[in-house]
Amino acid sequence: MNERIKRLREYIFDKHHHALRRTAEEAGLIGLAEEMKAAGMSYQMRAAVRLKRMLEAETPVILPDERIVVTRTIKDIPSFYTNEEWDEIAQTHYLHEKGDLCNISPNYDAMLRKGLGAMMDEVRRSLTQQTPSNSPSKGRSNRSTKSTSVEESIPIEGEVWRGSETEFLESEMVCLKAIQDLILRYAAKAEAENDAALAETLRNISSQAPQTLREALQLLRVMHFCLWEAGHYHNTLGRFDQYIYIYYVRDIESGRLTREEAKELIEEFFLMCNKDSDLYPGMQQGDNGQSIVLAGRSADGKYLFNEVSKICLEASYELELIDPKINLRVDAETPEEVFTLGSRLTQLGLGFPQYSNDDVVIPGLIRLGYSPEDARNYVVAACWEFIVPGTAVDIPNIDAVPLAECVKNATRELKQLNTFNELLSRVKLEIQARVDELCAKEHDLYIVPAPMMSLMMDGCIERAKDASLGGKYNNFGFHGTGVATAVDSLAALKKHYFEEKTVTADEIVDAIEHDFKGHEALDEKLRKETEKFGQDVDWVDEIATELLDIFQSTLEGKVNERGGIYRAGTGTAMYYIWHATELGATPDGRKSSEMIPANYSPSLFIREKGPLSVIKSFAKPHLDRVINGGPLTLEFDQGIFRNEEAVVKLGQLVRTFIVLGGHQLQLNTISLEKLLDAKKHPEKYRNLIVRVWGWSGYFVELDECYQDHVINRIRFK
Repeated sequence: MNERIKRLREYIFDKHHHALRRTAEEAGLIGLAEEMKAAGMSYQMRAAVRLKRMLEAETPVILPDERIVVTRTIKDIPSFYTNEEWDEIAQTHYLHEKGDLCNISPNYDAMLRKGLGAMMDEVRRSLTQQTPSNSPSKGRSNRSTKSTSVEESIPIEGEVWRGSETEFLESEMVCLKAIQDLILRYAAKAEAENDAALAETLRNISSQAPQTLREALQLLRVMHFCLWEAGHYHNTLGRFDQYIYIYYVRDIESGRLTREEAKELIEEFFLMCNKDSDLYPGMQQGDNGQSIVLAGRSADGKYLFNEVSKICLEASYELELIDPKINLRVDAETPEEVFTLGSRLTQLGLGFPQYSNDDVVIPGLIRLGYSPEDARNYVVAACWEFIVPGTAVDIPNIDAVPLAECVKNATRELKQLNTFNELLSRVKLEIQARVDELCAKEHDLYIVPAPMMSLMMDGCIERAKDASLGGKYNNFGFHGTGVATAVDSLAALKKHYFEEKTVTADEIVDAIEHDFKGHEALDEKLRKETEKFGQDVDWVDEIATELLDIFQSTLEGKVNERGGIYRAGTGTAMYYIWHATELGATPDGRKSSEMIPANYSPSLFIREKGPLSVIKSFAKPHLDRVINGGPLTLEFDQGIFRNEEAVVKLGQLVRTFIVLGGHQLQLNTISLEKLLDAKKHPEKYRNLIVRVWGWSGYFVELDECYQDHVINRIRFK
């Protein structure tokens, strides 16, 4: 990191640019929905015109030392629905989260190769193929519109939900022209500040495909920025090292850049990801979905760790910031150097990289119906869910099944069950009932029109179909929460009730219903005299395999209303907090006040035999069947990283998990003393980074419940 990048990092980290921000009201954007309704605009066109108005209201800003630009100056994004319109939609449709198209990965590669000019030409060609008689797009209302101009559509009758295919394409052109105008206004700003190189870069990308690394990163910054400005969130950056590599090679081979100069540009792009991220919606600060995927296999099986992959790891190491979150695709044949480089980031305490195992993920996705080509091109969503860039409009986090609660409910029927297999059958009925309940409520899905995202999703312009109406893949993902708590509960019942018969059904049920009050000895037995998932005990790990197989089987054959399937996963997202508050005590000896583990991780009070035992246990189940994603999370005290040898050994541990067949792994390196002190003196720890559930954030910015969970995870290690 050179002096320029250091200055820029300090400026952004200290939030000096926040002084430039205005509210939507201050930017003159209040009343937008009512204005659009009065003009007779369909929702499709409103989405495009809102982006246009937002970008027009943005004030071009060039921060000190910047060579890659665009800064958000408008803090909030106004709705283009009136309150009455949105209430009607909410009453008659299922809304996922905010209702916006989110948590997917655009095809940045194709966008960069085309450039804005070619994208405009593509829209124009599609427009010439449309006729005035084209009917509205399927999937919404059957009420039609006729388009009178690029910014106005007049309804034939009643409220307009969707415009025609022609209007969709016109909405695409509105977005493209608005983006082009923003770039040119920034170019004029650069010229006014006598920055000829920046002005030239911006003018080039306003109409042409980028030719240099700087141009590619600048256009990527603009398009990524515009996705957020259009109301999309959790916008991942996909296989960054793969689509940026051609520009890097071109500049290196031409002598235009040295490796260090290229790294400087990539570091600046990474800084841009941190510039406005506090405005990006998520459950917590840092939960913004700005993840990138490095390496992995190509369609022909070649391992793709390249020089840009290495530079990205170096850049993250030097910057020590939470964005972008790094994900490494690895497999059993990945060179040891890659694991060592990843472990250096872990040593810093960044909470990433997160590792995904191609040997498990790719076959698992193919098994679910993804083409081999698409499966090999997978990336991760905001946290860890596996998605395909450009082609998939999956909702990989649509809901969660509380596995620990299902086991607890089955336990209440213990008196009627004669064998452990009968208990498992009862657990399956509980899981099936919960799955059916969730599937039943997720119908009449409504997603807000997404003309900006549609520009970078495959086939939308050719088919004149908005991405919000679906893509090649339209699958839904269910998390499975409390895996270890569920497994440990089943193990306790198998050992103490069915086999050793040292407790009765009445004792167990009464104990969990009364939070073990009056049953302290039983609580001690369940907690300390029962083998746990993560101790490399085969019979316990077999229960984990059976439980996850049961979960997957309850989704087998189910088809959602968009023609997609349901995917089972081992992640939890924020549900590990929500489900724990409703769970009460469980048969593993866990009391109602105690937390359940995040994602696919051991119980918080497990007596570990060491990390090797944990990864051996957690690699045994059929993880290719629960391939929605959800990592094993391991915590390490920072004190173990005393030398380079410790870093290498950590890399070897990660590789062991991959070789054994683990699907996904994330590591947290933290100090309990620092965490406790940070709660008391947050001003001293502004840059203290922790892994939360599938993302890294600043510890002092988290709600207390998430802070406490991180503290508890390390306290029991």
